[in-house]
Amino acid sequence: MPVITAAMDFARTMSQVRTRQALADALEEACQRVGMRYFALSHHVDFTADTGLRLHNYPDGWEQWYDANRLGITDPVHRASHHAIGGFYWRDIPDLIPLLPSDALLLERGRRVGLGEGITVPAHIPGEAKGSCSFVAAKGETPPESILLWAQSVGGLAFGGARKILRGRKRPLARVSERQRECIALAGRGMTNKQIARMLGIGEQTVVEHFRAARARLEVNSRTELVISLLVSGELCIDDLTIVLPSRARKR
Repeated sequence: MPVITAAMDFARTMSQVRTRQALADALEEACQRVGMRYFALSHHVDFTADTGLRLHNYPDGWEQWYDANRLGITDPVHRASHHAIGGFYWRDIPDLIPLLPSDALLLERGRRVGLGEGITVPAHIPGEAKGSCSFVAAKGETPPESILLWAQSVGGLAFGGARKILRGRKRPLARVSERQRECIALAGRGMTNKQIARMLGIGEQTVVEHFRAARARLEVNSRTELVISLLVSGELCIDDLTIVLPSRARKR
């Protein structure tokens, strides 16, 4: 089956997925359709000391051994994904990061339990641990042609779906008002209260009050903390700190 068709079918399936088990089943079926044997969707954390997303169908015993050796952070596949914009083949890992002796042992153990060539798609969300979604062929099998395009599409959809399922679908409400957000964005560009007031067409004391109210609402003590808090929550993006907002005369 053409990989593009398979990716489109997975996208339609994801619109119906509501549970962790349904997502695992969808990923396993998607892998089978394109000739891949395993999948692993995970945050890059030490699962013996932290919590995060993890869903996989790796061979029995792999997870227990992996956690016992605290490999969630040091895994070379995970480390390589921190240096990649898009999906990459495992054979290309040495081009992304230097491999340590311990990495060779991990990769060799993977081969012994039946893991063949893999493809990993980075999935990094600001404010969360870095993550990825991997697809692996059985040992001795060759991934089908154009599988990287399929993996890029399916991996992104799967990671996004997992976050919705495991963390809830309700969209969080904005924690600050739109005017407060504008003030914080301009503060992030290094503007003073006076400059912000002129830019937004409001009084300087009004700007002071917007910052005071935002600090109280978010329980932080400084402008810097306000900017960081909104970046992490998604109420601001990096572009907000570099694009000049339009001046408006109306007050709120």
